[in-house]
Amino acid sequence: MNNLKLLAGILILATTAFACGNGDTEKRDPSRQIGTDNRIDILGAGATFPAPLITAMADDYRDLTRNRITVNYQSIGSGGGIRQFIEQTVMFGMTEAFLSDEVMGNVEQATGGRAFNLPITLADVVITYNLPGIGEGLVFSGEVLVDIYMGTIKRWNDSRIVQLNPGKDLPNLPIVVVHRSDGSGTTNIFTSFLSRVSEEWRTRVGFATSVNWPTGIGGNGNEGVAGAVQNLPGAIGYNSYAYALLNDMSYGSVINASGNVIKPSFRATSEAANIDLPDDTRILFTNTPAEHGYPIAGFAWMLVYENLDANNAIRNREEAAELIRFLLWAITDGQNMSEKLGYARLPQTALDKNMEMIRQLKWRGELLGQEILDEQ
Repeated sequence: MNNLKLLAGILILATTAFACGNGDTEKRDPSRQIGTDNRIDILGAGATFPAPLITAMADDYRDLTRNRITVNYQSIGSGGGIRQFIEQTVMFGMTEAFLSDEVMGNVEQATGGRAFNLPITLADVVITYNLPGIGEGLVFSGEVLVDIYMGTIKRWNDSRIVQLNPGKDLPNLPIVVVHRSDGSGTTNIFTSFLSRVSEEWRTRVGFATSVNWPTGIGGNGNEGVAGAVQNLPGAIGYNSYAYALLNDMSYGSVINASGNVIKPSFRATSEAANIDLPDDTRILFTNTPAEHGYPIAGFAWMLVYENLDANNAIRNREEAAELIRFLLWAITDGQNMSEKLGYARLPQTALDKNMEMIRQLKWRGELLGQEILDEQ
């Protein structure tokens, strides 16, 4: 089978699947160049959750490189990012749902190298709600959230919610369940958590970027869910932590696998991922074993080809080198932008794995990633 047919097969597979550190680092100089002084555009597309961070990084990076390097990122969703990555219309994709083994295998067969999933930031999903007279700070367990989203807990003064929240005057108000109507990496993380705490949810609903919800109303994007929650008394939904902070939404704490009540925070989200990671970082760490980790969190990954010359969107060695430099900056100095924009920093464990993958990035068999790391 030729490469064109293989890539077409990967695209169909990925589309189907979509439907169903914080360590000390040296200061890096991203204005260093290989070759010429020509301006270069780095093209990326994908997940909406990290879009504000990637956009801010792009602005800062353009200034650092004296307007030489422009990063253009299209916020089109995780599924769109995977599609464009496979179609080779972008230099990198972004997703909150890592590539499956089958897709990874087909990419390797088509390109002669692997597809790397490199964590760029952490995605944390918080439980948002609208209860008149009740501010933020309600406590939820995974089991209670499952029953709410299954439709078996129907009112806010249900005894199981009351038991978790002594002293709260919970109203006798119907619960309006709100979920995403579009394919979403945020949904992938949330439903992964529900699947890990409930065998019933795992077998009846499962986890994916889109699922057949047992109950509730849909909202498009973080903004759609937030709008419904804010406008409907009694509503409950799930949003990114950054979005909840930005829109001054009430959000709750969640009991983690260690039995601790964890209030969402940058530190708790980073702690969730501070665990043993596989070399390829493809792991869902919802319901994290980390004692003080927030349990509804996951990575947002950048997708790049191991053999950068196999990506038709990268025209020459210089563009490949500048993509690597931007990636290296984003996981080190670029992380300094995270918390002020509402994102958690990468833990050291993820940074270390990223460095190992960057070392293996190639241009026509040459270890270009290692060369650029040696520059630093």
